[in-house]
Amino acid sequence: MELTGRIHSTETCGTVDGPGLRYVAFFQGCMMNCRYCHNPDTWGMKGGSEITVGELLSDVLKYKSYMLFSGGGFTASGGEPLIQAEFITELFKQLKQRGIHTAIDTSGYADLNKVDDLFTYTDLVLLDIKCFNPERHIMLTSVKIDKTLQLAEYLNKRQIPVWIRYVVVPGITDFKDDIRRMTEYLKRFSNIERVGLLPFHKIGEYKWEAMGLKYTLKDTPVPDKAVMKRLNEIAQSGVSGFA
Repeated sequence: MELTGRIHSTETCGTVDGPGLRYVAFFQGCMMNCRYCHNPDTWGMKGGSEITVGELLSDVLKYKSYMLFSGGGFTASGGEPLIQAEFITELFKQLKQRGIHTAIDTSGYADLNKVDDLFTYTDLVLLDIKCFNPERHIMLTSVKIDKTLQLAEYLNKRQIPVWIRYVVVPGITDFKDDIRRMTEYLKRFSNIERVGLLPFHKIGEYKWEAMGLKYTLKDTPVPDKAVMKRLNEIAQSGVSGFA
């Protein structure tokens, strides 16, 4: 019987979730409940649509020429895609056989013994570090940072390329000392190709309201460009290969 997964939605010409033009699939399920999440409807495993590996592969291959021409590929995002590691492993096997670049956008919240095979077929990991302060990480996501850092160590050992992504939320993740500590921590990793700080936004606020959830960041401002520039300089200072 063919493996099935649950997909929230797809994007066929993504440009921010890895190199080139990308087919991005947003998988259902997430163990974190980030206060700034713009897709809270991906948290539960009962949402979205059920799909087989073959069905998703068939749709992805419609865009193969665009992906190959642009140096793009397929990105598994979410939610937390590692929850559906078995499905994505089989999909990635099929994609690699067809010469398509594979990437995973993850917060790292996974049991390593359940994802080992998946990373054999993964070309790039977009690792989201939500907050480098342990206490504020729990306050922001409802879980500890430990699993994220464990995955970072694991990916470095396997020398799988990583792009770090960090969302700057005023009053929560914009503390210079936290970003400096993160930078010092990441300096010893030889597999990190990029570190990018992204400004907090409120695009998903309407979803929280529609779902009857309290959006606690309603009064939090979007960080201005000058602040983002200074924090990005700190994040990228002294680390070879950061862009």
